[in-house]
Amino acid sequence: MLPLLGRRCTSANAFNRREALNLGGLGLLGLSLDTFLRLKAASAAPTTARFGQAKACILIHLFGAPPQHETFDPKPNAPAEVQGELGAIASSMAGVALGEGLPRVAQIADRLAIVRSLTHALPFHGVHYTISGIPTISPTVEADPSDRSLWPSIGSVVDYLDEQQSNGLTAAVPRNIGLPYVLYSKANFRPLGGPYGGFLGSRYDPVWTEFSARGTRAVPNPTAQPDVYDPFGGIAPTDRFDLAGPASLPEGVDAARYALRRALLAQFDTARRGLDADARVAAYDRYQSVAWELLTSSKLGEALDVAREPDSVRDRYGMTLFGQSALAARRLIESGGRFVTLFWDAYDDATAGWDTHFHHYARLKEFLLPGFDQTFSALILDLEDRGLLDETLVICTSEHGRTPRITDRPGGGREHWSRAYSSVLAGGGTARGTVVGRTDNIGGDVTSTPISPKDILATAFHLLGIDPHTTVPDPLGRPVAVAGDGRLRMELIDGEL
Repeated sequence: MLPLLGRRCTSANAFNRREALNLGGLGLLGLSLDTFLRLKAASAAPTTARFGQAKACILIHLFGAPPQHETFDPKPNAPAEVQGELGAIASSMAGVALGEGLPRVAQIADRLAIVRSLTHALPFHGVHYTISGIPTISPTVEADPSDRSLWPSIGSVVDYLDEQQSNGLTAAVPRNIGLPYVLYSKANFRPLGGPYGGFLGSRYDPVWTEFSARGTRAVPNPTAQPDVYDPFGGIAPTDRFDLAGPASLPEGVDAARYALRRALLAQFDTARRGLDADARVAAYDRYQSVAWELLTSSKLGEALDVAREPDSVRDRYGMTLFGQSALAARRLIESGGRFVTLFWDAYDDATAGWDTHFHHYARLKEFLLPGFDQTFSALILDLEDRGLLDETLVICTSEHGRTPRITDRPGGGREHWSRAYSSVLAGGGTARGTVVGRTDNIGGDVTSTPISPKDILATAFHLLGIDPHTTVPDPLGRPVAVAGDGRLRMELIDGEL
């Protein structure tokens, strides 16, 4: 049943006066009455298939948006201006081809659920649209981490609901962690919104790591300058992750006071062994509490210390920021973490990452595809070898896809395109060795089984043991469905019970 402000309806067809009044506010949230009724009816007879099989989730977000043509939906028979310089190769899934730049991923395709029919109407970098239930976003305003009118991300919702279930008890490893640094904080802009607590409050923002080391090699970049040493292209084995502060200051705390707070916490670190927990810890805010936990327990610090892994394992993941972040994500899940969001983020130049408007093939061939191919395949196989894949949901997605036709920009490019693109899931109860949806012969429009980002969220919530029709209260107390109008997609779930 669909909870309304914490209550559960007693009949799928009956509303009391309070519930009817609550419905009046749904239009302001972008949910029509018919959508609400459809969600409510669907919740009356929920499926139990694989419900709650995933004990944890690793969400990989390739910021900037990879091209579907060179990754999971190649079109080898399309004209050259569509398929481009990279062809297709056979995979371990019979009759399914992947882009030739992903040979290792092609070998593990039989463990994956590939979605070729993701679609929505917003072809711009709206991370908060793809990882939250928010019904729409503005194409003219980049979201801000401190904007509390936004809806909470999936990781923040999981954190919030898990905390409710645990009666407020904190976990030894934070339930919601962001890697490798605050989203977009290394680009020539400002941190962007998306993976945050939104109207649930800053308490449910992710605990971010920080990574400050410079990359070890120059990588092809959108301006064709050879001197961008992007750590996603390579890092030193001695480089490490640290704990970051929040993306924005806590309410009522100015910069000077916050700096003093961090200085005091650094002093605590020096004297950690002499500290005794007392009642004052309960009064600390979110980040103070996390810092206290770090000072009194080494579990999180040990999980982030990827140098504890054998060199052979680190090399298998790749000595890049993406590779070592994925390894850290596995270690966090293994240590009891619940939700880890890993971004392949922009670095230095504001149009870096996977946003290949320029020098598309140089970046794909020399940098992006080899790094992703090595790391993603290593993560899936490592989870499998450790017996963690069946209980760990892995989602790899992005904001949108890229245009079918290659432009004549310097080095060639593909522009933003959201009418059809691809994502991939693995583990945690997802279907193995399956392709969901189809696109037309140029990869521009969905021709079968359209799936929205909200459907991916709804399915993820289900696998994590959360009814996707569960609601959380917005600042006015109105019920908001955690996956928006997303619906559970059984095509993505393993049917063998």
